[in-house]
Amino acid sequence: MTLLQIFWNPSPVLHLGSIELRWYGVLFALGFFLAYSVLFWVFKKEKVSFKLLDWLTFYFFLAVLVGARLGHCFFYEWSYYKNHIAEIFMVWKGGLASHGAAIAIVIVLIIYVRQFKVNVWWLFDRVAIAIPIVAAFVRFGNLMNSEIYGHVTSLPWGFVYQGDKDAGILPRHPTELYEAFTYLLITALLLFLYRKQEGVIRPGFFVGIFLIIMFCARFLIEFVKEVQMPFEKGMALDMGQWLSIPFILLGVYFLYHGMKSDKIPKGPIAIK
Repeated sequence: MTLLQIFWNPSPVLHLGSIELRWYGVLFALGFFLAYSVLFWVFKKEKVSFKLLDWLTFYFFLAVLVGARLGHCFFYEWSYYKNHIAEIFMVWKGGLASHGAAIAIVIVLIIYVRQFKVNVWWLFDRVAIAIPIVAAFVRFGNLMNSEIYGHVTSLPWGFVYQGDKDAGILPRHPTELYEAFTYLLITALLLFLYRKQEGVIRPGFFVGIFLIIMFCARFLIEFVKEVQMPFEKGMALDMGQWLSIPFILLGVYFLYHGMKSDKIPKGPIAIK
């Protein structure tokens, strides 16, 4: 028996008079605003043109929205969407995958680097500070939707998801909060290191830390999370874990690169 059961049944809709907004969308937008604010502070501190930040925000928004949607369709429900191609574009019906967003972010950042002639390591290390904020607020949105929860638990902070009949009446791991708090701690850690080092970052060091902690946490939390799709039940590792492994390895490479490199970019210098 748990010492405390949190009965969770919020409305996924935020009512503002006659206006109805989905909490998921509100929190998604708030995460973007906070991430933008952090990057605004970084760009201002390093005296970088805000024009670069505005375009970066636009590219980043498209990457998260399009990448997360395509990731869900291709990685989790391709058996359905291959016969319903038009529904891939119906984002409002739900279905987003964070690994798809991560892949899309890497692609658009490379495009951004080529277009604006900025140093790729300088960019990746600064963006790594802000990305976890968006990821955290997406998970808060999942919590408001009573989705992506964990297995039944006897721990004192178990949530009884009354808004989802499939969750049953027993308390479950609030895996949305496990991920959200981990992601916020990543940003707090990187901001602390950024301030301590006065913005002097070995190339790849921050993005390496970000990838390793974020996707190791995702890999481990998946062990107490309910699978998202039926086909995952027979897998030794679920889809989220398989997709996390390449990002962890990439993070190790970036961290190694940063520790070995003596060339520290002092700003968004042009590519030679």
